[in-house]
Parts: sequence; structure tokens; C-alpha cells
Amino acid sequence: MKASTFVYPWDVNGDPEAAGRIAALGVRQATLAAAYHSTRALTPRHPHRRIVTAEHAAVLYPTDDRWDGRKLRPYAAGDWAPGDAFGEAAAALADAGLEVHTWVVLAHNSRLGAEHPDTSVVNAYGDRYPWAPCIAQPATRAYLVDLAAEAAVRPGARGTELESLGWYGFQHLHAHDKTGGVPLGDAGMYLMALCFCPTCRDGYGRQGLDADELAAAVRGALEPLWRGAPDDGGWAGVEKLLGEANAAATRAWRDDTARTLQETAVAKVRAAAPEGFQVLLHADPVAYHVGANPGVDPAHILSVADGVVVPCAGGPGLLTPFVEQRQPGAVVAANFGVVSGMGGSPGTLVADAARARELGATELRLYHAGLASDGDLEAVREALAGL
Repeated sequence: MKASTFVYPWDVNGDPEAAGRIAALGVRQATLAAAYHSTRALTPRHPHRRIVTAEHAAVLYPTDDRWDGRKLRPYAAGDWAPGDAFGEAAAALADAGLEVHTWVVLAHNSRLGAEHPDTSVVNAYGDRYPWAPCIAQPATRAYLVDLAAEAAVRPGARGTELESLGWYGFQHLHAHDKTGGVPLGDAGMYLMALCFCPTCRDGYGRQGLDADELAAAVRGALEPLWRGAPDDGGWAGVEKLLGEANAAATRAWRDDTARTLQETAVAKVRAAAPEGFQVLLHADPVAYHVGANPGVDPAHILSVADGVVVPCAGGPGLLTPFVEQRQPGAVVAANFGVVSGMGGSPGTLVADAARARELGATELRLYHAGLASDGDLEAVREALAGL
């Protein structure tokens, strides 16, 4: 199975040994960040530093003139990834024999929400999620589509993996986070993800809903959960809390919004890319899920993109709905964490990969070569040598 590992430019730039060390893992591809959200990252083997603080979401290359005069535009990186950091790292990885694909984070940008709060998802209580751009808003959609095309099709890249190309919700790692005191469960998280910005309020109206009444219904449905009632989970739990008709109408608006954005973004990437350029989406087969791996309809997304990257931290079960809809040549990549200190399990990679292959996965993704310890990387090398 073809394997790729995720990499940040700052893992490679300034470390002359990094590209060769990554290639020696036995991977054939490096999925290299070209547009990424804010983060604090360890660089345990870099000769000059140990911590990188990416203070805001940024592109890791110089932008072109498509952004001139536009209110919504990408932010340049600071000293954590100056200049064409992507291009420098991509060249080193290619020289080490690796195929380079871009890794592009889209609808996840806290600085955008802080500086342009009207772009953010607004929940039923009126709280804004600055990390979550509302993908229904026309200006935000235009920004995301152009960012996808520019960041994906970097010189030398053979393909791209688009992350967060869909709805984002309440779930979000945050500095000094204090939000885990009440477990909302699957249904509660969906209700907390429903957006009530002006665009979405109009969208609900086109589905026959009164937005004020819907917001009140969402707040009422959540009230027992705030008091400790169990969440029945799944879509049936949403229908029970919100009512079948209301639930279906919200899904109709949100599903169409996400699907048309995905279709438009993939088409824009392909129009900018050379022949044979591969376009994959990070995706979850449960269509109402939100986040970095947004929920999709497997049949639809595999008719739009060249394949998907599927989160397998909880096991490879999410692969099956995509495999069942897979057409010849489509990629279904199983994404496993290999950083043991972050919950990954490099020691079980052989068994995990075997199970993923048995279920129909065509490729592996490994998160993340730059963050892993030496022991984790040795386990990866041994596992890949045995596959």
C-alpha cells in the first residue's frame, strides 16, 4: 500500500537531514502543509529549535494577485514559515525521492473570525465561533474556493489533500480549553453546530422554517443535555431532540451548502492543476458530522473528487461506506496517528494497516513525521518494511 506522512515546512527547512530521514521511513509521499491553521508544534529533531508557534492561520507560500483589493484574503505566515516555506521544503523532499502533495486547511481560521466576525458560524444562543467560517456566506465561499485552488496547486506538487472543506462546529482545540464539563454527545454537537448567521437564517427560511422558532427549538432541545440528561446519539437522537421535520430541513440546507462548495472547490483546483493532479478530501462518511474531516455522502464525494482521506483513530470502520461506493481508480486512504504521545499507536500499525487493507483501503496516511518521537519513527519504519 502506498503510504504518505504529513509534514510541516518547518520540520524540513533548516534541517538538512529531515527530508532524507522522512524518506527513510519507507513512505513514498509527503503530504506537506501549504495552508494551515494556528498551532503550537514540537520539532524534536531540528538542529536549531524545539517549539514552533504558528500564531494564526496562514498560507506558507507567497500569494498571487488574485487577492488584490479583496476584503477576505489569506494571511501570510510570520517567522515560523517565512517566504516560500512550502516551496523550500517541497524541493528538499522531492530531492529525497518523495512525491509531494499539498495539505490545505480551509474552513478553519481563527484570525479570519476575529478580524471579520460576520464571517463566523453563530450558534442558536448567538455565540460566534471565530475558528469556524460559515461556508454558506457567498464571500466566504469565494475566499475558500480561491484559497483551495491557489494553495493546492503549488509548483512541483502532484496532488492535494483538502481538509476542513465543509462545516465546522463547536469542537475545537483551544488554549486553556474549559468546555469539556458537559458531554453533549453526537446529537448535541450537531445542534451546537447549527449556524444562525443571516445567510443561514435565510437558508432555513427557504426550507420552510422560521429561523427564530428554530433557534428557540434548538435551545429547548439542548436544555436537558446541559442538565446532564444522556444524549441518545446518532441522527435518531437529533430527530428526537429537535423533531423529524425540523431536523430534516436543517440537513437539507446544510448538506446542499457543503456539497456545492465541495463541487466548486474541486472544479477550481482541477482547472488550475496540470493533467493527472490528484484531488482528495479529508472526510467522514456520517454526513451530518462537522470538523476537520467534515461529513459527506460517500457516493457524492467520490463522484466529485479522486478519493478521500478517512480518520481511523477510532479504528478503520469509517472506511467501509467509502469502499462500498468506490469506483476503479479512486483512493480510499486510511489515516492513522503514529505519535504515541498524542494518542497514536505506531506499534499496531502493521495490524491496523492489514485491517484497513482487508476493508478495502488503497493507501495509508500517517500523522505525523515531524511530531513523532524517535521511537515512534522507528516503529513506523519497521511497520512499513513489513507491509
